Amino acid sequence: MPHTALIVGAGPAGLALAIGFAKAGLAVTLIERQEEEQIADPAFDGREIALTHASIAALKRLDAWERIAPDAIHSLAEARVFNGTSPLALSFDPGHTGAGRLGSLVSNCDIRRALYEAAREFPTIELLTGQGVKRVSTNEHEARVWLENGTDHAATLLIAADSRFSAIRGQLGIPARMNRLGKSMLVGRVAIERDHRHFATEWFDNGQTLALLPLGERQASAVVTLPDGATQRLAALNCDALSAELTRRFARRFGEMRMLTPLHLYPLTTAYARRFVAPRAALAGDAAVGMHPVTAHGFNLGLAGTERLSRLVASALRRGVDPGNSDLLRRYQREHRTVTWPLYAATNAIVGLYTDDRPPGRLARRLSFQAARFAPARKAVSRMLMQGA
Repeated sequence: MPHTALIVGAGPAGLALAIGFAKAGLAVTLIERQEEEQIADPAFDGREIALTHASIAALKRLDAWERIAPDAIHSLAEARVFNGTSPLALSFDPGHTGAGRLGSLVSNCDIRRALYEAAREFPTIELLTGQGVKRVSTNEHEARVWLENGTDHAATLLIAADSRFSAIRGQLGIPARMNRLGKSMLVGRVAIERDHRHFATEWFDNGQTLALLPLGERQASAVVTLPDGATQRLAALNCDALSAELTRRFARRFGEMRMLTPLHLYPLTTAYARRFVAPRAALAGDAAVGMHPVTAHGFNLGLAGTERLSRLVASALRRGVDPGNSDLLRRYQREHRTVTWPLYAATNAIVGLYTDDRPPGRLARRLSFQAARFAPARKAVSRMLMQGA
């Protein structure tokens, strides 16, 4: 009997895995609650993804990179971090690596569209849309899901790729560390007066975190993180008032700012699953690790995880080994945890330190900021930003 896979969730992680599995020779059923039109042509959602060189290479291997329009790919030359009103910046650049840039910025919707188009090239990928999963069951022989339309599907391997709030993860009996931060992120495109020079800039300020991500000429993505109530009040402003408020919050560093798109609001919750596997099942993308966006590594870690699992499955199929066997899944868990846990823990520590507005926290932030300006620390962070996982 041929081996098959069930993937729940047709976001970037689910689509990337479906392509990776199909390339390896595995038949895939991809289940998604949204309708196909929403997956084929996803709406702009405000999110600009900072892709590392490793992620760009992965998207090329998935035949997705060339499907993104060149004018939708924006160079990320350098990243700068500021502490409050201090003019001193931590600068992270490719420097000695000779890579020329840290990576590229691409809208989330463009990546998803490209992955969908690549996936549709494979007749062995069956896409079931507009369907929710009522129940899952796994044992040593098979994984099975029951859909809301009354049908059921069995496979060799089940993948949960249905977000950091994964319902499938819960049905598999896998708990997760969920950290609801009580803050939300507002993101949207703005026109700016002063050139961004393809630098990403972030400010940890009292009561707020701001970021500006470089896009086209005199265009950028503005990111504002505030306590939940404050973000909702800010999002309710009209276009002119919002433009003026962002100009004020960014202290006119880039001159006048003018909204080009609505602001999109995202409550911040981080997640880390206690296990990444169950019998004949594995977690992928945010279902395994839901990162804080401050280090821009969530997408990159998720994509690296899908490549890791795809390689293991491909190797198993070449050797005639069951791709849902427990040894393979445990190896995926071990490798993915080794890469993701240090970054997850370090990111949470950074967020805790740089958003603590109490006097001891501000002092610790200033001292750590000064220490981080030494070259070895800057080079290590630059290497992490460029290579991802």
